[in-house]
Amino acid sequence: MFGADRRKRMIVHAVAVGLGLTLAACGSSKSTFQGAPEHAGGAGLSLFGNSKGDGTEGAVAVNAYLWRASLDTVAFMPLASADPFGGVIITDWFAPAETPDERFKVNVYILGRALRADGLKVSVFRQTRAGQGAWSDATVGPEVAIQFEDAVLTRARQLRLQAVNEKG
Repeated sequence: MFGADRRKRMIVHAVAVGLGLTLAACGSSKSTFQGAPEHAGGAGLSLFGNSKGDGTEGAVAVNAYLWRASLDTVAFMPLASADPFGGVIITDWFAPAETPDERFKVNVYILGRALRADGLKVSVFRQTRAGQGAWSDATVGPEVAIQFEDAVLTRARQLRLQAVNEKG
């Protein structure tokens, strides 16, 4: 159906779009995910980090920077589910306009509270449409998941540095 080069270009394009959206989000000084409002007693409940701003504590069992960066990176795809307590983000199928007979799905697993490369696992799935309109699974090179992971980690570092600079 499509050549391997075309598939690779489409995947790289999808990653580039995700990176572009991620970089576009860097310019915003407002955070999409903010802590819960303060209670009457004055004690705030933060769902996405502790008062030190290191993203390692609070009600979420995963690193807040990895969580936010993951959402930013897959923002160009529709979400099927997002569980901040379990650290799982599952996108719905996304078909780029350039290749409507291919679609992609991404699962992101945040594995802990530390902002580390081994605290993140990304799985990318791809399907192609046959002549009858039925979708069938197709292979995705391991480099695509690595590129997504790199994009998430880069964004998480940016968010962390932004938080440090705002407090400094």
